[in-house]
Amino acid sequence: MSMTDNAQTSLWKGAFGDAYVDRNAVDDRHLSSISRMWMEILSLMTDAPPRSILEVGSNVGLNLRALRSITYAEFYSVEPNDRARAILVNDGVVPRQNVTDGVAQNIGFSDGVADLVFTSGVLIHIHPDELLAACREIHRCAVRYVACIEYFSVKPESVRYRDQDEALF
Repeated sequence: MSMTDNAQTSLWKGAFGDAYVDRNAVDDRHLSSISRMWMEILSLMTDAPPRSILEVGSNVGLNLRALRSITYAEFYSVEPNDRARAILVNDGVVPRQNVTDGVAQNIGFSDGVADLVFTSGVLIHIHPDELLAACREIHRCAVRYVACIEYFSVKPESVRYRDQDEALF
């Protein structure tokens, strides 16, 4: 099975991923909270603020929407779910040419496509056997900064997630 053709990817591309899109509707209060988080993160980059930002696994773009209010950077997105990508483009969050169907293990953009490449709640859904490949791809696409906003556990383990096995690690 290729890195983009596995059970996890199929899960996020299908009805399970569509339900996730539905649960992540845009909410002003939530966007305000995300904006505050990004202001804090970007304050650490004042010497060279990112002019381009790639979110890996952006879903409907809550992070990118929050970033839009505090930066003029050009946005890119990698997202496996068709509905989420359509929302990103239709809502004007990311230009169509900057959105690609992909996963962290196979991003599909060129080397150094963005100054900042980040994930938020994505690496936790990648099987530990594929995590290094995902990190290499993220690093390959980043010019200067990598940010991972994730849960952490010293010991990898699979946790049942919304009645699914092998969907949260």
